Amino acid sequence: MHDHDDEPLDPAAMLALLERQQRAVGLAYLKPVTVLYAVWGVAWLVGFLLLWLADALGLLPLPVAGAIFGALIVCSIVASALVGIRMGRGIRGTSNFQGAVYGISWSLLGGAFAVLGMGLLQNGMSQELAALYFPSAYALMAGAMYLTGAALWNERSQLVLGIVLLVIGALSPFFGNPNNNLVMAIGGGGAFLVASAVTFGRIRSERRRS
Repeated sequence: MHDHDDEPLDPAAMLALLERQQRAVGLAYLKPVTVLYAVWGVAWLVGFLLLWLADALGLLPLPVAGAIFGALIVCSIVASALVGIRMGRGIRGTSNFQGAVYGISWSLLGGAFAVLGMGLLQNGMSQELAALYFPSAYALMAGAMYLTGAALWNERSQLVLGIVLLVIGALSPFFGNPNNNLVMAIGGGGAFLVASAVTFGRIRSERRRS
């Protein structure tokens, strides 16, 4: 008796199977990225908007706004580190080592920029300049990390987002304080949320094709 299960797939069926497997791998990559973009988007939109409301309008104490902003950024950096390590576990050919380095780099760079800022403050940097330095520093950090992620995972959304964040980080000081915080909230937070929505749309599209 002939067993049809042992027959090799024809080329069209093999191609269809390969495409389904590629879409499954793509979905496994896109899901955490969508969440990551949303986390950063909320952190930037809420955090920088609170700083602007505190400094420009006096609607809440500036130390309270700063503490909330700091907590949001720390949570976002931790989330980025965890997602980066997870994404490196065999997804799209990236080694565990590459993913681990990428994930840890978020925390290392975040700490380095914070220590640098404190060193500048200790050596005479004014609070006004610090209010320009810290937002731009973390925008440049995130932009550089997303450019690295684009190279590691061949992901265009990270490339576009990284470039946008670099532009915002470089230009926001020209608006002065506290308006630089509003630029960060709308430009940076908005860019993250748009990227999250676009990526979520890609996931839905891939699911319909499966």
